[in-house]
Amino acid sequence: MRRWPVDHRRRGRRRLSSWIWFLLASFSVAGLVLFMVQHYHHQQDPSQLLLERDTRTEKVSPTRLNFMEEVTSASSFSRQLAEQMTLAKAYVFIAKEHNNLHLAWELSSKIRSCQLLLSKAAMRGQPISLDEAKPIISGLSALIYKAQDAHYDIATTMMTMKSHIQALEERANAATVQTTIFGQLVAEALPKSLHCLMIKLTSDWLIEPSRHELADENRNSPRLVDNNLYHFCIFSDNLIATSVVVNSTVSNADHPKQLVFHIVTNRVSYKAMQAWFLSNDFKGSAIEIRSIEEFSWLNASYSPVVKQLLDTDARAYYFGEQTSQDTISEPKVRNPKYLSLLNHLRFYIPEIYPQLEKIVFLDDDVVVQKDLTPLFSLDLHGNVNGAVETCLEAFHRYYKYLNFSNPLISSKFDPQACGWAFGMNVFDLIAWRKANVTARYHYWQEQNRERTLWKLGTLPPGLLSFYGLTEPLDRRWHVLGLGYDVNIDNRLIETAAVIHYNGNMKPWLKLGIGRYKPFWLRFLNSSHPYLQDCVTA
Repeated sequence: MRRWPVDHRRRGRRRLSSWIWFLLASFSVAGLVLFMVQHYHHQQDPSQLLLERDTRTEKVSPTRLNFMEEVTSASSFSRQLAEQMTLAKAYVFIAKEHNNLHLAWELSSKIRSCQLLLSKAAMRGQPISLDEAKPIISGLSALIYKAQDAHYDIATTMMTMKSHIQALEERANAATVQTTIFGQLVAEALPKSLHCLMIKLTSDWLIEPSRHELADENRNSPRLVDNNLYHFCIFSDNLIATSVVVNSTVSNADHPKQLVFHIVTNRVSYKAMQAWFLSNDFKGSAIEIRSIEEFSWLNASYSPVVKQLLDTDARAYYFGEQTSQDTISEPKVRNPKYLSLLNHLRFYIPEIYPQLEKIVFLDDDVVVQKDLTPLFSLDLHGNVNGAVETCLEAFHRYYKYLNFSNPLISSKFDPQACGWAFGMNVFDLIAWRKANVTARYHYWQEQNRERTLWKLGTLPPGLLSFYGLTEPLDRRWHVLGLGYDVNIDNRLIETAAVIHYNGNMKPWLKLGIGRYKPFWLRFLNSSHPYLQDCVTA
């Protein structure tokens, strides 16, 4: 059997330019066919093509160019090389199908030369010159005409290119899904330095019984139920993130000793949380640490969400090997945070704190930049939830979160109703109990047993439960997007009372957006010896 020659010396170069395959996949079948027809009807000296293109080429500034703009510019040699290479690849497939392996090898060799030149231009940031482009384009054009003479069949070419472009699109879509899944895995993983810190603090808690007595004193403090003070709640198993939320809040408060923080975590993080908050100074504010396992009333017989989270089918939906197109199109449904009961505690605040009248809920991925105590004097006009609305863009309206094809939703809610954000919310607990919002939440969770009303998260049931009971707040109270949007205006960030790193790019992770990390890092107690040791290790 005759083998197709392989140029081993250029394998590395081919890897260097592999990204160009995805760029070229964007060329449409119609465009390729039109390009081929033009070559077929204008049989001319290939070098003449260069002369015609050269007359249209503009002088390029010596500054470093944007290569994506260069490769799409009608007057650049990069564009001509890309077009020629795309067409040549089509004829490689056709030549191989006709068993013309020598022609296929010749085309592939020229394609590799073309890829190498494009890669060099991209790395050096300078346009391709006439002297560089002429030998490659001339040789490639001659081979394309040779391929046309040998295998010219426009219908065959169209079908071949359509199938191969479809294959490339499928590969690109699969890569996008994998990128989303891997990004979520990174976002959910606890960095080694934080794991190290948790171990050290847990050890301290276990070997120092005196801290247990101090923790008991804090839990019995009358400040925890004093409605003349300012109460905040945070539900998280992330010690460092929670610490930054507390530290940033007290650092910007006019009267930090009047602040009370109610932190609920799980049994794994409880000991480390206690050790950390007992050993650090937060300007005299009161801090209560509790474990979610203490809430014996929060069980499957009372809470529909607990029952659903224990359900085998629900766990399989989030963690099992799903092959349906629905799961493939939305890989984020496999995010384990949706199985965390800590994520749903926000709907039980009045029962967790039965003696409190007003409280501010904070997510663990926020940073507070201004005094939040004025929130407690805001007039909510009888509403339960004070929140910043997010419907400046159409995709943050109710119809984007809920299934309005279901009559249970469409008969009760306005699809154009404005969405709002969890993350910094002021709750009037007296109004909450009067409206029995938790019972509303239970009702909607029961209706969504089969996940037909919404698929994931706590925001959709929040939109339903607090419908007609939410007071819009000034946008400056809460600015979102620092965990995914790289283009937020600095002025908006600087004037915000709370900035929210919602998204996968958390500031404590390496994939966090570098531009926003300093806002978070300035409230991290990086001088703590354990933190220094763990980061160094």
